[in-house]
Amino acid sequence: MIFLAAVSLVVAFLFAIVFIRSARDHAKRYDASKVQRFHSGDVPRVGGVAILLGLLAGWLMGALSSAYGDKVNALVGVGTAVTWMLVVLPAALGGAWEDMTQRVSVELRFGMTGLSAALACWLMGVSLNRLGLPFVDGWLAAVPWLGLLLAFVAMVGMTHAFNLIDGYNGLAGTVALLISLALAHVALQNGDRQLAAFMICMVGATGGFLFWNYPRGSIFAGDGGAYLWGLVVAIGSITLVQRHEQVSPWFPMLLCIYPVWETLFSIYRKVARGGSPGVADALHFHQLIYRRIVRNVFDEDEARRILSRNNRTSPYLWGFTLMSVAPAVLFWSYTPALVFFCLVFVTSYVSAYLMIVRFKVPRWVRAAPRRAQRRRRIDPNLGTSTLGGRDKAARIEPRPQASREELDQPQSDRQEL
Repeated sequence: MIFLAAVSLVVAFLFAIVFIRSARDHAKRYDASKVQRFHSGDVPRVGGVAILLGLLAGWLMGALSSAYGDKVNALVGVGTAVTWMLVVLPAALGGAWEDMTQRVSVELRFGMTGLSAALACWLMGVSLNRLGLPFVDGWLAAVPWLGLLLAFVAMVGMTHAFNLIDGYNGLAGTVALLISLALAHVALQNGDRQLAAFMICMVGATGGFLFWNYPRGSIFAGDGGAYLWGLVVAIGSITLVQRHEQVSPWFPMLLCIYPVWETLFSIYRKVARGGSPGVADALHFHQLIYRRIVRNVFDEDEARRILSRNNRTSPYLWGFTLMSVAPAVLFWSYTPALVFFCLVFVTSYVSAYLMIVRFKVPRWVRAAPRRAQRRRRIDPNLGTSTLGGRDKAARIEPRPQASREELDQPQSDRQEL
């Protein structure tokens, strides 16, 4: 199974190189007026295509291995692999087309992700048949189409939730990687090697992409990558709960609570302010961390300064993600504990958001490195002093040299230099 992850990683890694070298022209269409833009220069946004190709390569290798003795012990049938491929293609390609043209409407992108979700329900039988709540589970058992509807909404919502958090280098990619690893682990705990293989391929493909995305920022996943992450994670989560009764439905909920709650909170925030939930803004949690917690990086090169500050943002959100992934893996079958940690995450998120908005962040959280605070540079040609990363337009006038006669005079008689 590790072999499949390696295949996916290498393929995604190599195609990312190709796109970095040959796909910069389309990046010029993503102009600086975008409120979601936090980078300098024209960076290719087709990393999602590299992830897709790596993922498909891993799945195809697993199917071929199963057809010829299954030496990787993944139990991936050819028909199952082809079905997964057909399901993910509409959403991934629709997002990639938007990344390359910037002309695909929101409605069409919703339609493409909806098509992928509908194919999953139809071809794979994906259905959310229980929620861990007895009174709701009774309704789902009595009305099967409700489970299909919930699964459809969950898959479409997760694709756009990952797109929402995909704002900084390594953020959404690392979140997807951690969640996929957790799903693969619990699948193996329940003897489901097939599902684990599909998720391990996602880990490998994401790893090959992240090599160039963090901290280099040489390529972005774009909508195509975000949709692919969200869709595969959603299908894997629902399928795991659907196949194994001992897995609590709240296990994937806690795993994905960061992108889910970010989306729900953003909708509430925009509606409460009288805006439209579909209009982009710069008030998401990760954007506030970038603006108000991550200090300016001191470098004369603006592109390097933006890149370094961008890279400092993601680790804060990785910590929030681990707050949910770690307890989810530990208590994947115990619903009360999973519900408790969901509430802990939501409370922590809202408290942190309000602290940032009200400028009440503890000093130790937002403290800049001492070396950066004390850094001082003087340009001998311009006489310009750079302190704290900001150029002070103060010309430093050279002091005149005192003559020997002046030095021999008493202190009170010397002229002030």
